[in-house]
Amino acid sequence: MDYASSDHTAGRTDTAPPAAPLAVKILVAGGFGVGKTTLVGAVSEVAPLHTEEYLTRASVGVDDLEGVNGKFTTTVALDFGRITISDDLVVYLFGTPGQERFWFMWNDLVNGAMGAVVLVDTRRLEVSFASIDFFESRGIPFVVGVNCFHGVRDRTAEEIRAALALDPQVPLVLCDARDRADGRDVLLALVDHLMAAQSTTTAV
Repeated sequence: MDYASSDHTAGRTDTAPPAAPLAVKILVAGGFGVGKTTLVGAVSEVAPLHTEEYLTRASVGVDDLEGVNGKFTTTVALDFGRITISDDLVVYLFGTPGQERFWFMWNDLVNGAMGAVVLVDTRRLEVSFASIDFFESRGIPFVVGVNCFHGVRDRTAEEIRAALALDPQVPLVLCDARDRADGRDVLLALVDHLMAAQSTTTAV
């Protein structure tokens, strides 16, 4: 038999393996008690990693509980979750700790992040100012999710945008952090924002 001329590939149906989906790292930030852990837990398709501990007397005078008197736990490291947006896109969520004494961790968590969601509570807008400043100073795209606790919407989007002094380009989405669909809408708003920024950069 002439092996040189024989067709060893006859009957083979080799196909290229499917391309791996694009993995995107997103931070979920905001002040203490605004709903970051709740949002990550609501949208994650896998059991989220939480590093919550009960508040103790040691936090008295350190953590500001005004407006969140019913809160008994706090994130001491990070929250982690995953959500598949499409066959081509998987988002990995990293929830940041909100207390000022843990802010040093943000510089490490932000490495490799494509963008961020900054959650705000209209009852305590001031606790999220530092988060907005953090991402603005580093040029990291972000959207603002307004967590409307128990469906209460006591301010309009325009009033909140003005109070936060947001750039007109920054999307603002009203949501309920407990609701999976609302959380997904906030993430999609960020994905759209990232794509728009990328298109602008490419055009330039």
